[in-house]
Amino acid sequence: MKRIGQIALDILEIYVPAISFAVMFVVFVVQVFYRYYLNLPLTWPPEVISTTFIWTTVLGACYAQRKLEHVSFTVVYERLPAQGQLIFRLLGNSLVALAFLIALPAVYSYVQFMSFQRTTVLKVPFNVVYFPFLIFQVLITGRLLYAVYQDLRVVFGKAPLVRDEVIHEASLVETGHESIS
Repeated sequence: MKRIGQIALDILEIYVPAISFAVMFVVFVVQVFYRYYLNLPLTWPPEVISTTFIWTTVLGACYAQRKLEHVSFTVVYERLPAQGQLIFRLLGNSLVALAFLIALPAVYSYVQFMSFQRTTVLKVPFNVVYFPFLIFQVLITGRLLYAVYQDLRVVFGKAPLVRDEVIHEASLVETGHESIS
């Protein structure tokens, strides 16, 4: 079951964004060719490029969160002892997870609501265009809640207290990746 879950996450976080990026790039090149070489601008490429950009960036952000390679401002956090980092992680992850959980029904309703509107040229329902936001919210909330669970295990003495860099290095080793830094 764990393997099936990992395959599903890989499809959502790696393969779908990679395919959507490839489609975005090819359509962009086609658009440039038709507009500047044939002097015959096409109407559908901007819609495809916008939609694939949304899918690429939003689902790619899920992968960045998985690998702990998202942008973060850690000037104060990195100077804290392991106990302070634990408290910061617990508070930050709990607050963001709570906000995402509270917003989830509204995001779902809005994505469903957008089904009546369609893109101008290709007539794709906007709920299809914006569906990755719902996936993003569910995946990030799950990751944050898992991080809170892991930190609570430390608080209750079920796991050792370590600094963040050690946790990050351990996750890279588990997945077979090496750190460059």
